[in-house]
Amino acid sequence: MLRGRRVLLCVTGGVAAYKSAYLARRLLEAGAVVRVEMTDSALEFVGSQTFAAITGESPFTSLFDTVLVSPHTELARWADLVVVAPATAATLGRIANGISEDLVTATVLATTVPVLLAPAMHTEMWEHPATVRNLETLREFGYHVVGPEEGPLAGGDVGPGRVAEPEEILAAASGILAREGRGRKILITAGGTREPVDPVRFLGNRSSGKMGHAIADAAVVRGYDVTLVTTADLPVHPATKVIRVETAEEMLGAVEGTDPEIAILAAAVADFRPADTAESKIPRADGLSSIELASTPDILASVVGRAIPPFTVGFAAETGGLERAKEKARRKNVDLMVYNDVTEPGSGFGTDTNRVAFIDRDGAVEELPLLAKREVAERILDRVAAAVDGQG
Repeated sequence: MLRGRRVLLCVTGGVAAYKSAYLARRLLEAGAVVRVEMTDSALEFVGSQTFAAITGESPFTSLFDTVLVSPHTELARWADLVVVAPATAATLGRIANGISEDLVTATVLATTVPVLLAPAMHTEMWEHPATVRNLETLREFGYHVVGPEEGPLAGGDVGPGRVAEPEEILAAASGILAREGRGRKILITAGGTREPVDPVRFLGNRSSGKMGHAIADAAVVRGYDVTLVTTADLPVHPATKVIRVETAEEMLGAVEGTDPEIAILAAAVADFRPADTAESKIPRADGLSSIELASTPDILASVVGRAIPPFTVGFAAETGGLERAKEKARRKNVDLMVYNDVTEPGSGFGTDTNRVAFIDRDGAVEELPLLAKREVAERILDRVAAAVDGQG
C-alpha cells in the first residue's frame, strides 16, 4: 500500500525519536517516498544527518531558512500521509488547540491528507486529563492514533506511554492508505472466454485470469467495492462480488448489469465465436472441414460508449509491438491502456509475472520492468487513483 506513496514523517522532541530513524528506513523499504520534518526538541535527541543519510534528503527543521518559500503549506500539499512519530504531549496539545508555533504543527494544521499520530510520553502525562481531552478532540477531528504501548520508559519507569514500535506504525500507515477506494465501485473482468463449438469443444485462448484476479484482490484491500466478472476458477478475496461467466455474450450481460465508477477490463475476450453451435457432440467420424465464425460483442467499446462512462482501463495483449497497442488505445478511446507482449518470456499467459507498459490518453508511455502480477496490479491501481483523485 505504501509503494510510491508520499509520506511526511514528522519527528518531535522525545527520547523515542531514535526509533523514528528506523521507521524512516522501513517506510522506504515498503516503497514510500519519505520526507522528514524535525522540531528543535527532536534535534536534541537525534541528529538531522541521520535522517539525511537514510532518506537521501536533508530534513526540514524550520519555517525559515529553507529552499521552500512556504514549507508548511508546500509539504502539506506534497504528502499523501503525514505521520507524527513520536508525538509528544506538547505536540498533541498544540494540534488539538490549533497552535502552530513550529514547522510540524503548522504543517499538520495546513494539510488535508490523513494524519497518523504515534503518542509517546511518561505515564502520568499520558493519563493527565488534558492529554485525554486532547486525544478525544483529535480523534473527533478525524486524526488516526496508533499506540502508545505499555513498557519501559525514560528514566527507568514502566507503564503506558511507550511509543508504538515502527512495524506497528508502518502497518497503521499502510491500513490508512489502503482505504483510498472508500467504497468506490470498481468493475474488473478476468480470464479468457470460451465460445462453444458443441457441448464438449470450444474456441478460446490461453488467458489464465491471474492478472485480473490480482487486480481484484489488490482493489479489495484498498477499500474498493469490487465486482469481478471472470471465466477463471481461481481463489478470490471474500469481500469480492464474483460473477462467473464463460462466453463473451455472458460477460457482456454481466458487465451491462453493473454501474461502476472505474472499469478495468483485463479479460481476454474472444474476437470470434462459431456462428452455429451444435446441440450434441460432433462425432469425429463425421469430420469437420470448417467452422463458420461470427464476431463477438466488443465489451470494451460498450463500456466506453456509455452515456456517462466510467474511468476505463483496457488491456492489449499483443504480439505486434508497442505501436500496435498505442493505435488500439487511440481507437478504443480508453483512459489508460495496459500493454504486454505475450511472446516475451515471463510476460505471457499463465505466468505469475508480467512486463507491461502504460499508455495514457495523450499517447505517453511508461514501461515497467518484469514484475509479479500482484505488483503490476498495485501499479495499475496507483495510476487509477492518481487520475481519479486528480493527482496525476
